[in-house]
Parts: sequence; C-alpha cells; structure tokens
Amino acid sequence: MLISALCDYYDDLARDGEVVPEGYSNQAVDFLVMLSPDGSIEDIIDWQLTEQVPMKNGKVKERKTPRTVLLPKRSEKPGIDFNFIEHRPLYIFGLNFDSGNLTPNDKTDKAKKSHALFKEKTLQLLEGLDSPVINAFRDFIISWNPENETENPVLVSLGKAYASGYYAFCLSGHPDVLLHEDIQINNAWQSYRESIAAKPENLSQCAVTGDNLPIARIHNKIKGIAGGQASGTVLVGFKTTAGCSYGNEQSFNSNISENVMKKYTYALNTLLADRRHKQLLDDMTVVYWAVGGEKHEIYADYLSYCLFGDDDKPDKDQAEKMLSSLVEKSREGTVSENTISSFDEIDESVTFYILGIKPNASRLSVKFIYRQKCGDLFNAIAQHQKDIQIGDLFKPIPLWVLKNELKSPKSSKENIDASLLTAIFKSIIYGSPYPDYLFSAAIIRIKTDRVINRVRAGVVKACIDRKARAKGQKEELQLALDLQNTNQAYLCGRLFAVLEHIQQASVSANLNRTIKDAYFSSAASKPALVFPKLLMLSQNHMKKLNDKYVYYNKLIEEIIGKLNDEFPNTLNLDDQGRFMIGYYHQDQDFYQKRSENSKEEQ
Repeated sequence: MLISALCDYYDDLARDGEVVPEGYSNQAVDFLVMLSPDGSIEDIIDWQLTEQVPMKNGKVKERKTPRTVLLPKRSEKPGIDFNFIEHRPLYIFGLNFDSGNLTPNDKTDKAKKSHALFKEKTLQLLEGLDSPVINAFRDFIISWNPENETENPVLVSLGKAYASGYYAFCLSGHPDVLLHEDIQINNAWQSYRESIAAKPENLSQCAVTGDNLPIARIHNKIKGIAGGQASGTVLVGFKTTAGCSYGNEQSFNSNISENVMKKYTYALNTLLADRRHKQLLDDMTVVYWAVGGEKHEIYADYLSYCLFGDDDKPDKDQAEKMLSSLVEKSREGTVSENTISSFDEIDESVTFYILGIKPNASRLSVKFIYRQKCGDLFNAIAQHQKDIQIGDLFKPIPLWVLKNELKSPKSSKENIDASLLTAIFKSIIYGSPYPDYLFSAAIIRIKTDRVINRVRAGVVKACIDRKARAKGQKEELQLALDLQNTNQAYLCGRLFAVLEHIQQASVSANLNRTIKDAYFSSAASKPALVFPKLLMLSQNHMKKLNDKYVYYNKLIEEIIGKLNDEFPNTLNLDDQGRFMIGYYHQDQDFYQKRSENSKEEQ
C-alpha cells in the first residue's frame, strides 16, 4: 500500500506541474561563483534568499535560506563519485577547510582525488561545447591548481561557510548567465545519460502496476529522516544472500519496476523536504499527504494543526474553525456524513495517508501506514479531541504534548515506545479504543509523579469513556465535577481532594508535604487501608478552620454517605483511573469557586 500511495502522490504532483524532469534534481545553492572570460574567479557572492520569519513576540526575524536550482541528477553512490555540473566545494576547488585555513592536504587525499576526478570527467563532457560561460568554466578547470590557491582572498573571505556551502557558476557581470542553465550543457547531459543507460536486463511483472517492466536493481535513497544517515537510507534493499531467492540479486527480489521506484522515492523525498508534510515525535518521523484532490497542501495544514497543534501554517485559522465546529457538533451528537462538506476547502472523499518511519542503520523501518478518507479522518480527530478534553473550556491537545506527559519530567532523553505511538495513531485515526498501555502509562505517571494535570486527566478520562463506548455502554465521566456520579472509586477520589484542601486551608503557609505527597498512590489502590487514617488526621486540621468547618464537614458527610460508610478494599486499574478523575474534578471545582469568590470580592 505504501509504495502505491506514494506513486499516486507523484502522479498528483505531475498533474500540477510540480515534478522535477527525469535526470534532474533540486539542489540547494548558497554561493554564486563569478568567472571572468579567462576563467579566473573575480568574486563569490552570497546567493541565498532572505526570508521574513514572524516570531511569537510579534517581531520579525530575517533568515537566510539557499536557493533551489535544477541540476543534473546528483550521484547517490558512497565515497568519491562524479557529478555533472558539480556543486560541492571539495570537488570544485580541491581544498579542505581545517582550523580556519584552506589546505589541499588530508590523511586520505580525498580532496586531491575528488578534484582530479572532477577535472578529468568535466573536461571530457565539455569537449566540443562552445559558449561564453562554458568557455570560462573550462578555462577555470584547466588553470585552477589547489596547491596555489590556499590563500585565495575570495575563498578565504568565506570563512567556515566555504566548506558547508554549495556553488553555482555564472559570467562576471552577468549573474543571469548561469552555467547550469546553458542549453548546450543540458543537451550534453541528456546525451551522457543516454550513453550510459543500461538496456533492460531483468523484465518481470511489477508488484505495484502489474505490468511487465524492467525491475529496479538498486532503489534510490531517502533523505530527511531524523536520525538517518546523511547519505540517505533505503526503503527497499537486499544486501545479503539470505534475502535473495530464485537466483535473483539485490532488489531484483522486490519486483518493483524502475519507473515505480523512481516515482515513490521522488514522492517520499519531496514530502520529507517539506515541513508542511512531516512532524517529529521523539525519534519517529511522521509523514502525511492527501491523494486525489486539488490543493493537497491544505489537507496537510489542517492535519498539522488538528493533530499536532502546529499553528505556524497558512491555513491554521480555517483548521481551528473546523476543529472547534466539529467538536461542538460531536458534543451535541449532530455530526452527519455531510458535516465536512460544509467546509469549502475540504473534499471529504480525498484519501489521506499517515506514515510513521524510523531509521534502522542504512534502511527505513516502517512503523505504521494508515489510510483514511479525509471526511472520516477529520471527524475521528475531532472525536479524539473531544474525548481527551476535561473542563468546560475547549483547548486542543497536540499529540506531542500528550506524548510528553507519558514521560518522566526528570528525564530529557526518554522516548516513548514506537509501538505505543503506533497504537495511539491507530486509535485516533479509526476511532477505536485507546491502547491499554496508554491508560496504564498515564496511571503510572500520575502515581509516580503525584501530578495530575489537564492532559493526564484527559487521557485517563478518554481511555475509560472509549472503552465503555466500544462495549455499547453509556459514557460515565463528565467534563467537570459530577455530583450525580456514585461510582465508589470516583467518590474516593473526590474525598481525597476534600481532605487535601482541608489540610491546606488549616495552615497559613504553603505546606512542604501534603497528604497527596504521602498517601495519593496508596489511597488510589487500597482506599479501605488509607482513608480511616486520613479522616482521623483531618479532624485535627478541621479544628483550625473556624467558619469553614461546617462547609467541609457537610461535604465529607455527603461523599461518605454515598459510599454507604464503607471504603472499597482495593481498586483495579480502571477504578484507579476513576479515582483520579474524581480527585481532579473536585480539586478543579475548589479552584473554580475560589476564583469566582475572588471576582465577587473585587
């Protein structure tokens, strides 16, 4: 499904005129080398573009980004290899940048070998070509001697940017006369490609199209994967004989045609190069795209905001409006098949794909690939955002925030297990119950950290409610304090919050250690063992409450009355979750009343 989906995306790009011509690739270029007619370097200018980037404080920051130019397809072979119209400084100039100095020497002679290969191959390909910029480039190659250019003032002035930058060439005084745009250069490149093109050796039925086509022996590399090799990784590759069968070698075993290989690798590299189509969750790269509709960038923007909370997107306002509307309709139970259609920018029939990938040495490891119709997808995301809310104010919870709440606040390097992230994605996209591991991880974090905030409470509530919904039962947990809820675990949680507030109200200063710090975990597991002791302690605290004594005493009596004067011996994991929601609801209700009282006093 993955390779086929990427080929479909490639076809959409081709339809919209966004596909790079065969034999070429997009290359970032930082500097423009200005050559005089005799081939000497007159100047090297900064060719980068300046972008205005809005900051969160309202100010605008300038940022430089390389220009993207179309160059003959770059080599993907490891080690020293030739590129037609070279852009890498080591090959062009044959100099290393070491400790602030330019030098042709290194332990492996890589600079020397790279420049020699560049000089030999380029002069062969330029033979017979004649134009002012080509002649200047040829003369530059012939006359350039790296050993004599270690103090070249133009190169030295670039500093450390020399080694990290990429280069294009033009005629001095004519920055519009670019070497890589010369028609003779491009004709020579096409002739060269045709001369080295191998005749089809392995014809077989393509596993994607079903047609009898030449099968790809080696698949192009994928770049832009977090943690992946700089040279790229492969999605399909066979390097050991253990993966080979029927006498086939390398990727002839995959039965992916050459044409399909070029399509899917181009599409995936294009997606990974675009911030609008990817997010990073720990060490997993998540890529997403729509197929079959126009303006496919809009769908990516909507998903970026609705699921990942990325508000730095052109269509953020429309996405926020759609999500809020869908959540409200979901609460009212008025979501219909035509709800998404009411948003002009969205075609609910468009197919959406979400892919999770991680690097594994030189290969890609696919953690998940999910497919969903656009209408169903955004309805499912809205349902997820509704389920995970707690409190009356709707505020979307990005996936990265949810993920971080499952990690210890004391660890900056801890990563969430990829299998858990995979299961969470599946639950969100298809509206299925959340994984049990998510529920238990949230419970463990609350008990270990003794911190239950809006996100953690929302996760616990969502897991319990979705499990009940899957069984055809009524959702039991409300957004805020539910005085009608008689569940024993929920009531125990409420009572614990009351006892904690009594302790806090009995002293004038902030406590270094509350009953929550000492007893929360045990109270959530074995109420009958802990609460009698807590109630005895509370009597000492209540003696100091004065005018609040009656209020808290009546609240305790009300809750214990609903418990039938008996505490549960133990609470299973689900009931521990209900305990925590009861605690959170009651605790937030106290703060809300305190806030309302403060406003009345003003």
